[in-house]
Order: sequence, then C-alpha cells, then structure tokens
Amino acid sequence: MIPSPSRILAILATAAAGVCAAAAEAPTTTSHAPACTATSLTNGGFFDLRPDTAVPLDKGKQHKSGVYKDYHSRGYDYGKNFTLNICGAVVDPVRGVVGLEESQWANVSAYYTSHDSVYSIGSLSLDLHSRGRKLVLQYTGGSPCGVGKASAKSGGDKRYVNRYDEGLSSPGHAHEIETIDRDKSTSRGRRKSATLSFLCDRDPGATTAVSFVGVDPDECSYFFEARSVHACAHAEPHKPGSVGPGSVFGLIFVIAVLVYVLGGVFYNRTVAHARGWRQLPNYSLWAGIGSFFSDFLAIMLSSCGRLLPSRRGYQHLGSSRNNEAENRLIDQLDEEWDD
Repeated sequence: MIPSPSRILAILATAAAGVCAAAAEAPTTTSHAPACTATSLTNGGFFDLRPDTAVPLDKGKQHKSGVYKDYHSRGYDYGKNFTLNICGAVVDPVRGVVGLEESQWANVSAYYTSHDSVYSIGSLSLDLHSRGRKLVLQYTGGSPCGVGKASAKSGGDKRYVNRYDEGLSSPGHAHEIETIDRDKSTSRGRRKSATLSFLCDRDPGATTAVSFVGVDPDECSYFFEARSVHACAHAEPHKPGSVGPGSVFGLIFVIAVLVYVLGGVFYNRTVAHARGWRQLPNYSLWAGIGSFFSDFLAIMLSSCGRLLPSRRGYQHLGSSRNNEAENRLIDQLDEEWDD
C-alpha cells in the first residue's frame, strides 16, 4: 500500500529534523578535550602531548615504548640545572622541597637543586593551551620567591636572605644562594612558576628535548622551550559515542535515498497516474539494468555449463560420429563417380 502524499511529506520532514538534531549534537559530544591535549582555535589542529609524559618503569616488566625518565635541562650561565616532566609529576621523587608541605612534594613537576636544597618551580598541571601558533603548558605553585630581593633593600621580611658565593660561578658573576625559613614554608607571597613552550619537530627519529630559555629578575618565572614530534598539529581522533563525519555522511545518504524514492513515487502516482512497480522513479531504467544483469547471469551460467567435463565428452563423441559418416559418404560418392 502506497502512503498518501501528506504521509510522505511528514516522513520527509521527520527525517530532515533527525539529521539537523544529529548535526547539532555533534559539537557538544566532542567539546571536552582530554587532559594534556589542546585544539587550535586558528586552524583546528589537534595536539596530544600524552606520549611525552614520563612514567615510572615497572619492575619486572619490559618497557618497550614511551618515556620513563625525567627531562633534564642545563642552565649554562644561570648556574642551575633543571629536572622536569611534561604533564606529570617528576618520576624520581623529591624530598625536602623548600616552601612546600610534605603532602605537596609528590606533585612537583619541575625543580632545581641549589646547595643541597630542592626548589620547586611548579606543580603538576594538565592544562595545555594553544595560543596562536604556540603550544604552552604552565606550572605554578612552586617554592616562594621574589620576597628576598625586594625585602633585602627595603629591610622587609628577614626570613628570606640572599647571599653570594663567588666560587660556584664563573669569574665576575656572583651565584645567588636562596635560603628560607623552612619552619614557616607556607608563608604567603609570590611563588615560582615554569612556562613550557612547545615547538613542532617533524623528525621521526628525534627525541623530545627541553631547553632552558631564561628567568625573570626576581627568579620567579622560568621559561623553557621543548621540541617534540607530538607538538605537531594533526586531526582530532574520533571519540566513541560522538557523531563523526562517516555517520553524518551516512545519514545524509539515507535521507537522499528516501527523498528520491518517496518523492518519485509521489510524483508518478499523482501526476503520471502510474500504478504498481511503475510508480518507482525511473522504473524503465532500473528495469533495464535488472534485465541486463539477469541476461548476463544466464550467459555466464551457460558458458560455465559448456565447460563441464561431461558435456564436453558428449560433444566430442558426437563430433567424431559425424566425421565418420561424412567420410563414408565421400567415399561412396567417389566410387559412384568412377563407375
């Protein structure tokens, strides 16, 4: 039974509404990016730095891939070397971090050591940002800073003392030794932070490397530059449960087929007054294609049947008998002609 024109229009409207609803829900299901990933607002590129995160090496298990050691960066003329991790706390645990409570030591993501004292320059953060062409990760909440230099000249808080050791640096450059009252490590004030700027390195054989760039005069903000193949933009992977490009294309294709079939039936029934199978759009075309395939199938079956051994044996026997009869007839005619 062919539906009425109003019923066909209702079906088409419902199908179109379903496609619009699926397209509207697609951005909401993919808007929440995983930790340590970012999406560029300029070109839509997707960045995933999770493979660069150093993880502890499990004892008794073979570590086939990934990073299991902390990253190290030399300070060169700064006089201090740095240890840090990307989107994770440092693998080798630290103890006695200046200015932090013991419960916070496990969250240190970057630090340096000076005169047997550990100074944190940032705690764990997974908040990766894409700012234009720059990919940035920032660690905050490190050891206290900034108060010593500002207070030394103005006679401020005497718990922070800055002194110099000429023997630890090159001639003519004083190396500052930071000291702090460890009993009051949670004192208020500025704290050290580290900012990592990532650059794309398309060399597949290169490993991720972190370089120290500089520090502000108060030794509160530290800047690093990291090169990694994972800092190169690529397409965002499809998430389970979200509407991907393939699903949207499939919905559009199904709707297009429904519009073609139902619209053609509606036109042929109401305008051309067709009945039966002739109500289908382009019935003669589809019927011709069907007859073509049926004839092609029949030809292939007959050709395969001729190649069967049994059929070929009978044909050979019949052809040999015909040849013998023809030879006898020719011999008989030759004898009569000679007579």
